[in-house]
Amino acid sequence: MRKRPGMYIGSTDTRGLMHCLWEIIDNGVDEALAGAAHRVEVVLHPDGSAEVHDDGRGIPTDKEPKTGLPGVEVVATKLHAGGKFGGGSYVATGGLHGVGLSVVNALSSRMDIDVERSPAAQGLSFQRGVPGVFDSEALTGGFEARSGLTRKGGRVAKGRSGTRIRFWPDRQIFTKDATFVYDELVTRARQTSFIVPGLELVLRDLRGAEPVEENFLHQGGISEFTEFLAPDEAVTSVLRLQGSDTFTETVPLLDDKGHMTPQEIERELVVDVAVRWGTGYDTELRSFVNVIATPKGGTHLSGFEQALTKTFNDVMRQTKALKVNDADVIKDDVLEGMTGVVTVRLAEPQFEGQTKEILGTPAARTVVRKVVARELKEWLTSAKREQKAEAKLVMEKVVGAARTRLAARQHKETQRRKNALESSALPSKLADCRDNDNERTELFIVEGDSALGTAKLARDSSFQALLPIRGKILNVQKASVGDMLKNTECASIIQVVGAGSGRTFELDARRYGRIIFMADADSDGAHIRCLLATLFFKYMPELLTEGRIYSAVPPLHRIELSNPKKGMEKYIYTYSDDELQRRLAELKKKNVRWKDPIQRYKGLGEMDADQLAETTMDPRRRTLRRITVDDADVASQVFELLMGSDVAPRKEFIVQGAYEVDMEALDA
Repeated sequence: MRKRPGMYIGSTDTRGLMHCLWEIIDNGVDEALAGAAHRVEVVLHPDGSAEVHDDGRGIPTDKEPKTGLPGVEVVATKLHAGGKFGGGSYVATGGLHGVGLSVVNALSSRMDIDVERSPAAQGLSFQRGVPGVFDSEALTGGFEARSGLTRKGGRVAKGRSGTRIRFWPDRQIFTKDATFVYDELVTRARQTSFIVPGLELVLRDLRGAEPVEENFLHQGGISEFTEFLAPDEAVTSVLRLQGSDTFTETVPLLDDKGHMTPQEIERELVVDVAVRWGTGYDTELRSFVNVIATPKGGTHLSGFEQALTKTFNDVMRQTKALKVNDADVIKDDVLEGMTGVVTVRLAEPQFEGQTKEILGTPAARTVVRKVVARELKEWLTSAKREQKAEAKLVMEKVVGAARTRLAARQHKETQRRKNALESSALPSKLADCRDNDNERTELFIVEGDSALGTAKLARDSSFQALLPIRGKILNVQKASVGDMLKNTECASIIQVVGAGSGRTFELDARRYGRIIFMADADSDGAHIRCLLATLFFKYMPELLTEGRIYSAVPPLHRIELSNPKKGMEKYIYTYSDDELQRRLAELKKKNVRWKDPIQRYKGLGEMDADQLAETTMDPRRRTLRRITVDDADVASQVFELLMGSDVAPRKEFIVQGAYEVDMEALDA
């Protein structure tokens, strides 16, 4: 321990020294948790020593059978000898490993322990962990190593007991400027008095010219602590969420032969949470395991936060506080303006390290989540008038926080988009839209300038953007990344989508909600769609897997009716030759005439703006075909076969499929 003190107390500066003091104070607090102590007194002496006195049961002074030494000496000199390590003396404690007192003893130049147990007080001293006798009170006095209880005190009345420990930190271990910080002691003593209602903590600092003394005693527990921590005015009263559950844990235990055998042990975990929401925006959240503060959280805190977010979302969907199109609220929205204290009690918690700053017991997450979800849901859906009013106020506050967050994000996105446009990084031929909501916006990749002119007139410029491409782009399945980026059309598409490509692709950074290929309804158009799909599949596959790539479906024919009957449109659009023949047969049957010749569109450029909007661009009337990737591996093989650089398999595929092609369907 003296060789590696940091392993046990974290560091050898003021923080490590305070940790030593808290190891001793926590022993007294654990007695209070077990119901045996009601008062813990801490005195900081002018000579740099610290003294802790509790009125608990007192460390046992009887001889320990295995070693023949008094129990108090075994606890102070042997590792894992404390009452917490065996498991018989305590249920839930701040101590865990049974090394606290022995660590402090090993790192002290002197330690005095006095135990008050009927019939008489007895004590012993240590120098750097070695038991013995000092000549005088001074540290510089002589020392003689000797085992056993070396100090006898006065008689102790029946029913009275306690432990007094005084230690002088070893300056060979601790840095020169390491001191006991009184303010830190006050903060933590106050916190502990809230966590253990009914325990009185007395602090005395005798180091200054004027002695300082403070007392802490709180009967209200964590509800009172929450009120004390709250920085703002209350929106709700303090809400207590309490419950317990059992879980099984596999623990290695020593059998009669001295072998470690794993055994299933059923443990109980008690959850006690106090929360209240205020008018402010800051979150004040403290978490504790037994009486130990866990400033870095752990499984109990993550379980609490998960339950909080999920329960609020579920209840707000039920009560219609969140509309159908509203996104779920996130953790930060619920925590805004919240003050909370999360405490759990269980035997032998698993911490990450002796400094116990993070709880690691996996079952704590599940138990806390269950208890908090059940209790919070009951409160949020309560029919009692007062609780119902408070719950409504909290839900309104959470929804408001979510809206503010989304508005701030949208503003940030607008600035980002504005900057991108100002830096003229985006291609000049892009006809952008005004809306910044990248869930609603659409980017049409249009073939040819003639179609672009019509599309500009046909689009809704608030959310539809247009990017023209000149004919057939590069086949990226064959080309290298360098060639792809050199290609103007491919580079423009990646730039305009704005989410990067390949490994650097980020779906959330995209500038549009939908990407729509708009090409002619002929074989050349099909080829262009195929080349575009190859580009997106190879360099931006997440857009395909998320279902954000579409193909517009422009019509092939337009039938103009001479005598439309009531309720019939003047123009009928058809999208294939089969559909045209079917519609003409239906019209003949109904005795509806049409004008000859029937118009056949060779390309998008032949349509006027009204026709293009009506058939292909207006969300209320158009048809879009979503391009999906159901099986990525198969899709990858098909792209490689049809578009890759290996010609032989493609030729074989074409020859095999040649007889299945309808010759009349070929546009040649």
